[in-house]
Amino acid sequence: MTSLKVWDIHGGIHPPEHKELSNRTPIQPAPLPKRLILPLAQHLGAPAEPCVTLGEHVLKGQQIAVASGFVSAALHAPTSGVVSFIGPQPYPHVSGMLANAIVIDSDGEDRWIELEPHLDYRALERPALLELIRQAGISGLGGAGFPTAVKLTPPPTQRIRTLIINGTECEPYITADDLLMREKAAELVAGIEILAHLIQPQDVLIGIEDNKPEAIAAVRAAIGERPFVLKVFPTKYPSGGEKQLIQILTGEEVPSGGLPADIGMLCQNVGTCVAIHDAVLLGKPLISRITTLTGEALARPMNVEALIGTPAGELLAFAGLEQNRLNRLIMGGPMMGFTLPSLDVPVIKTTNCLLASTLEELPPPPPALPCIRCGECAEACPVSLLPQQLHFFALGQEHEQLKAHHLFDCIECGACAYVCPSSIPLVQYYRAAKAEIRELEQKQQKAEHSKQRFELRQERLRRAEEQKEAERKARAERAARAKAAQGESAQVVSDTTAATPSAAPKSGLTETQKKLKIEASMAQVALKKAEKQLAAHDTPELQAQVSDLRKAAEAAQQALDAVMQESASAPTVSPADDEALKKARIEAAMLKAQIRKLEKLEAPDDDQQAELVRLRQQLHEAEQALATAQSAAPAPAAKPADDEALKKAKIEAAMLKAQIRKLEKLEAPDDDQQAELARLRQQLHEAEQALAAAQSAAPAPAPAAKPADDEALKKAKIEAAMLKAQIRKLEKLEAPDDDQQAELARLRQQLHEAEQALAAAQSAAPAPAAKPADDEALKKAKIELAMKRAELKKAEKAGAQEAELSRLRDALQEAEQALHAAEDASHKPAPELVRTSKPGIDERQRELKTEVAFARADLRKLERDEQTEPTTLEAARLRLSEAERQLADYQQS
Repeated sequence: MTSLKVWDIHGGIHPPEHKELSNRTPIQPAPLPKRLILPLAQHLGAPAEPCVTLGEHVLKGQQIAVASGFVSAALHAPTSGVVSFIGPQPYPHVSGMLANAIVIDSDGEDRWIELEPHLDYRALERPALLELIRQAGISGLGGAGFPTAVKLTPPPTQRIRTLIINGTECEPYITADDLLMREKAAELVAGIEILAHLIQPQDVLIGIEDNKPEAIAAVRAAIGERPFVLKVFPTKYPSGGEKQLIQILTGEEVPSGGLPADIGMLCQNVGTCVAIHDAVLLGKPLISRITTLTGEALARPMNVEALIGTPAGELLAFAGLEQNRLNRLIMGGPMMGFTLPSLDVPVIKTTNCLLASTLEELPPPPPALPCIRCGECAEACPVSLLPQQLHFFALGQEHEQLKAHHLFDCIECGACAYVCPSSIPLVQYYRAAKAEIRELEQKQQKAEHSKQRFELRQERLRRAEEQKEAERKARAERAARAKAAQGESAQVVSDTTAATPSAAPKSGLTETQKKLKIEASMAQVALKKAEKQLAAHDTPELQAQVSDLRKAAEAAQQALDAVMQESASAPTVSPADDEALKKARIEAAMLKAQIRKLEKLEAPDDDQQAELVRLRQQLHEAEQALATAQSAAPAPAAKPADDEALKKAKIEAAMLKAQIRKLEKLEAPDDDQQAELARLRQQLHEAEQALAAAQSAAPAPAPAAKPADDEALKKAKIEAAMLKAQIRKLEKLEAPDDDQQAELARLRQQLHEAEQALAAAQSAAPAPAAKPADDEALKKAKIELAMKRAELKKAEKAGAQEAELSRLRDALQEAEQALHAAEDASHKPAPELVRTSKPGIDERQRELKTEVAFARADLRKLERDEQTEPTTLEAARLRLSEAERQLADYQQS
């Protein structure tokens, strides 16, 4: 059925066709190549993903790559053979860049897989039929390469009312669709019927230009009585464009920025229709296509049915390429095609033409001249754009103006550049401007996405902070309610105790025994925890910590055993700590815990600060009540020399030291951890004072000879050493903050007081007996020298500044002088130096060892390099073996 009603498009040109070069002979089968290169991206959308492995044998038509997304297409083996490579290979692109591909070495047998045709396709559901087309790997064969299955799946809101079959082939030189319509008209019409069954359109239009009379006659005969409309219209370039063909056949225009589906139209190329016929009715995937081989550099221009992946050089050689006449090899036509970088690129699904032109046939364009504003480009533009204005906007990078003047409606047909008298390459400017705009839009989208992520993160942090604040307030309220309930219960217990003063004491362990048992258990737990850490990380600090905790645990256990034995042998007496004393101690302990918890808050509110003041006042009153209760309690019986208070003080000091060491090991402590460390150091200082008081209050041991350094002197020395260590640690900080500087000043003041106390203790100590030659001053000088030397080495390794290094060197020199003075004052004989002679290494042995070291290093370097040749690696191994043999022979001799 033929209709003569057609419309015209704006502009257009009539370049020389040159189609007679290749349309005089029938389609020829191309020879089977030895090697096929199959790029994974032969279509618009996501590249396919390989589903075969290296060395795998594949059959013709076997799927070798699967579609990796909705807008993607599968890939199949064009012949049987072995997969020899998967990776970057030459790709038909103007940039000449490589692309991932699967390489198949043909076995020459060309064996097919078992095909599954579906002759009764009308019985299939629409999704099943679409899946057949999708699995066949069919994409548009007209040029763009959009996956056909995706194009046949419009949104539910769009109804396709007209199916348009594009047989125009308007570009010069190309005759692939012309020969296909002549020789495969029946397959073409069968493919159109499958599309019509899928889409159910109201009209099916077939458009062919009037310069293809043989193809028109063949298609008209194949249509027969089918309700397909064949429209023949005058030849004009670029009538083969999708939007232009719709306007010619229907008189309707696709809106700017829209798609044909927006107005109920769907276009398919004639080659795509034949591929759909082969996939559904024959079960064959898309593995070959009709390609035009033309140009005056070929002795036999023709159309061939080439396997996808065939190198372009082999096809051109089959057509009689005259290499000396070849000037440019173009994939596509002279208007919209592009120059190929080499003859190694393969034929892909969108390769409709290979144009081998001579210099006389397609001479290089003359140099561009300034625009004369003739307006020829605007008259030739088929989209009714203003090419001259777009050119100026592209030069000025005025992207908003380019979009406002509908740059993206340009189909890059080249008509404007063809008619330009100034030879301005307008299309190249438009392509570059489109790429810049797309890149800027992508950057803007990324920036907007980052901004949204940042705002969402800020919102999450705000909600988390609000939740933390609500939880803090809830905890404060619960603590206040618990405190009130505790006060009421304590009042009730007090009233009950006052009402029944003659109540019998509870049976079981006494308060002292319970306390000692708890302390012994805590000491054991701390010891086990430290031992686990020591087993995981054996360091001198952990060893010292475990030793201190073990001593503290043994002391606590001994104290508990002593009290238990004493209670078992002595008659039962009432405990020293009566009920009032117990109550006062519990009250003070609970108040201290609540105060510590509130002091850890980073930003307490007004209610929490008021609660903290109130708790401190209550703690003060509780401590006064505890002191009163302790003074009212009966004096304890005579205790052993290492009494309860002394043991408790030792355990407390050991546990605090362990906690301080644990916090000091942190690399970057936060504010809470630093505050906790300062609090523990203050508690350790108080515990050591309590330990000293307990030791002084303890009864003197047997009148054995007391060492020269008594307890007070030893304590003063330990205190001064600990303060010096803390000061050194703070002095090493590069940029201390205000709190750290204040802490440093406080420690220096404490060190000054500790040194005064040490001097007083040394003066108060009895005159020491005759000391050995290596006396205390000499020992102190040696330790000081070792510390100064270690500080200097550490600073040199850290790359400290020259001023700091100079200061440390001066301090080291002073320490050496102090050591010499101490040695002179101690009357210790000078050490006798004993020098041992070490046998040297002669020159030959040194050379042999050097050769072995170099050979081993070179071999390791070559073994790490994956691209090293086996022969080179074997030579390096022989070199090392020979060097080791020579060294061994020399050492034995």
